[in-house]
Amino acid sequence: MSDSSTNVRGPVAPWDVAVTPKMIRNVSIVCFVAWVASVYDFTLFGTLLPLIAEDFGWSTAQSTTINTIAQAGVFLVSLAVGPIIDKLGRRNALVILMIGGGIASGVTGLAGGAVAFVIIRSVTGLSLSEEVVNAVYLSEIYKDVKNKGFFFSVVQAGYPIGALVAATMSALLLPVIGWRWSFVVAGTAAVAVALWATRLPESPTFAAIKEAKRRQAVGDLDGAKALVDEHGLALGEKSKGGLKEVFSKGLRRHTIFLSLAWFFNWIGIQVFSVLGTTVLVGAKGVSFENALVILIGANAVGFIGYLFHGWLGDRIGRRSTVIFGWFAGAASSLCMLLIPGSTWFVIAMYGLTLFFLTGPYSALLYYMGESFPAHIRGTGANVAHVMAPVGAIAGSGVLSLVLYSGFSMTAAAICSGTLGLLFSALCMLGTKKVESEDRDSSDLVNEGVTA
Repeated sequence: MSDSSTNVRGPVAPWDVAVTPKMIRNVSIVCFVAWVASVYDFTLFGTLLPLIAEDFGWSTAQSTTINTIAQAGVFLVSLAVGPIIDKLGRRNALVILMIGGGIASGVTGLAGGAVAFVIIRSVTGLSLSEEVVNAVYLSEIYKDVKNKGFFFSVVQAGYPIGALVAATMSALLLPVIGWRWSFVVAGTAAVAVALWATRLPESPTFAAIKEAKRRQAVGDLDGAKALVDEHGLALGEKSKGGLKEVFSKGLRRHTIFLSLAWFFNWIGIQVFSVLGTTVLVGAKGVSFENALVILIGANAVGFIGYLFHGWLGDRIGRRSTVIFGWFAGAASSLCMLLIPGSTWFVIAMYGLTLFFLTGPYSALLYYMGESFPAHIRGTGANVAHVMAPVGAIAGSGVLSLVLYSGFSMTAAAICSGTLGLLFSALCMLGTKKVESEDRDSSDLVNEGVTA
């Protein structure tokens, strides 16, 4: 095509925009920083919970119960995320979630009691769901990238970095500004990232889906089909998206087992990551100050775990990587809780637990983006992801129940965290195998799904 004809056509349509290395780099950086900011706030609450409980005169069981109720609110808020991603766009969803979660984080510092904590912390479910946006957005931006799993692992490694920042900032800022202003700092960071994200481009895949649906609506079926074929989408004339397709015959088993895997694994996340300081103080007898040090060191190891599992997923498959990692995590946590040892032993075993607990998410999140067709990618991923706060509720609830029953923190952590890790690995065995992780997920669903 000549230059003159190109000029006549005018600006390139959003769905025809080329994904350049610069675009990949910019989107990756913003998504990474957004995830760090989200995890910073999320883990900050768990990290500071012992101090908050002391300030308000709560027992350990009471504080974990309050956290349990708050997680129920997180679940309710998270239900809205899937439709936001699939209807408003990947970039817009990122901005909306970060602004909402950032405001809630900052307001946490104003909480005056248990009820206020529950209401405010419920809204932070918006920023926690940012990783669903990452899974959907980056799976489309990385479509033609070599070693895409490893690149995504670098972004998803924002989880241990965020937890590391929360623990480090707590150690540095608590003596100076206290726990209330610590949340204001976290909220300010989240809102700043949201403003940064407004400069990102929309995913060409989402733009193509939106335009194809518009053409269908005005009766231009041939034009819609041409766009669908050009971008390799799974969008038939009757495709409406939503929960009905996510639970249709071709995807029902996969969706259910993937959701259960998230549920059980987040029992482990809640116990060993979010409430890590509470478990270390109660089960291993370390001081809160030493627990912070252990948390910092363990999350540094966890960062390496993300990179390792992303690299491994490109070679043996992401599903297999997740299964292996979570089985190993269950074994590591059991050793940490049952084997007596010095502080260095606790640091090593706790670090290994986080290595295999959180590290596989670098493979899991990208696998989720591959395993659902593009037009329901946000809804499908979010159906599984909303089970995270439900698992957190169960993890905190079981931990509280066992403690209220008079058992030790060691027994409570095993009954909740360790068993949750084990069951999550077993549930992943029931998810679908992606035949070729370099192919678009729309090629992997049967004709009954794509209508």
